[in-house]
Amino acid sequence: MKSLVRLDKYLADMGIGTRSQVKEKIRRGLVTVNGALAKGPEQKVDTQKDTILCDGAQVGYVHYEYYMLNKPSGVLSAARDKHAKTVVDLIDEKKRKDLFPAGRLDKDTQGLLIITNDGPLAHELLSPKKHVSKVYYARVEGCVSSQDVRDFACGLKVDEELTARPARLTVIHVSAEENISEVLIEIQEGKFHQVKRMFQAVGKTVTFLKRLTMGPLHLDPGLLPGQYRSLTEDEIRSLKHPEEAARPGSLENGRLKDNDLLMDVDAVIFDLDGTLIDSMGVWESIDEEYLGRFGIPMPEDLQEAISGISVTQTAIYFKETFGISDSIQEIISDWNDMAMEHYTNRAPLKGGALLFLKYLKHRQIPCAIATSNSRDLTRAVLESHGITRYFQAVVTGEDIHKGKPEPDVYLEAAARLDARPSRCLVFEDIPYGIMAAARAGMGCAAVFDTFSAGEDDEKRRLADYYIRDYLDIFNQTYEELK
Repeated sequence: MKSLVRLDKYLADMGIGTRSQVKEKIRRGLVTVNGALAKGPEQKVDTQKDTILCDGAQVGYVHYEYYMLNKPSGVLSAARDKHAKTVVDLIDEKKRKDLFPAGRLDKDTQGLLIITNDGPLAHELLSPKKHVSKVYYARVEGCVSSQDVRDFACGLKVDEELTARPARLTVIHVSAEENISEVLIEIQEGKFHQVKRMFQAVGKTVTFLKRLTMGPLHLDPGLLPGQYRSLTEDEIRSLKHPEEAARPGSLENGRLKDNDLLMDVDAVIFDLDGTLIDSMGVWESIDEEYLGRFGIPMPEDLQEAISGISVTQTAIYFKETFGISDSIQEIISDWNDMAMEHYTNRAPLKGGALLFLKYLKHRQIPCAIATSNSRDLTRAVLESHGITRYFQAVVTGEDIHKGKPEPDVYLEAAARLDARPSRCLVFEDIPYGIMAAARAGMGCAAVFDTFSAGEDDEKRRLADYYIRDYLDIFNQTYEELK
């Protein structure tokens, strides 16, 4: 956005009103520029330096704005259209009028789209010379084969007009009976209908397509189709300076490459809260509400004091520390009742978690849940997300005597899977959990979680791997494909 613009355009962009409405305000003397009455709607103002008031209130100007949108199907990737709804129409109408989508998705394609007014950034993201990677989830009619994977990796001749650059195709699930496949595809181009055309070239038909990542940016799993949010400062920084961002899937402590993550792994064990689902903030709210029933303010260090310990141990801690008269089972029952609605309706799966579970099932790698949470709540969470079938064992805080950082919950999970601890890989989001996995003799991947973001350095130090979400596991650079 240029800093020198017409006054009426600037006021309209800022949501003061339509061009005709702001012209009327200027005519009535309701607009001042640097303390003087505006000369007219055509007056040029410097948006970086001039002080502009309308109706006595200063009009602030944000130079660039950035939004992440989960594009629904049926909406055009355009700034405006006279006959159809566009992605910019989905942004609150009080927002600026100069927003546009950085790139496009087909009308029936869903997923990650950046809405901004930052032209230079959009150019960087869309320039063919920059090779910005995009990851898509696709459901395909037809059984994707290993030959298809090789063809995509070598650079597929799509038709007379397009020979695609090498693309990474990861098979998540194939059903010969239903003649369908679920895959992830990573490309570095954005040709017209490219993903659909690539599959057509190998005799397959895309029936559903959703973009999950664009460069370092991952679609927020908490955004429903049609919803959007502002990008965080870290996300904006990663888009503008990708060279400073960790490569997706990279193992920042340098121990192994990401494509070795499942090498020599016979079983995978997941913690639940903050690892598989975004739920850690739920418990802080529940603890505060529960103690409030007894007129007890919540101590600032409570979450640190109970981090990692089992639900039974937590109930004992509450009873002894706060003098709660209820029995241990009554305390746990109250917590379960309070948490059930939060967990089943407000705690989404981590980004890429369902895809990774399907991938593990496709690879015939057995999985278990090992959580400090209660049995009833754990079962309810798995059922509400429809992922119970992906786990061959579930171990909860009610099945063990010692919570994390002791290894009991992970050793019990390995025993139920009939897997050697040294051949198990654990996914965890807190240091105590990572320590428990290490004490059990298991490998561990630390998972980013907003609740424990302040402990990321410690998590990286303790764990074998570090991922932002489960999509990181599927990503790798194109140099590794050659």
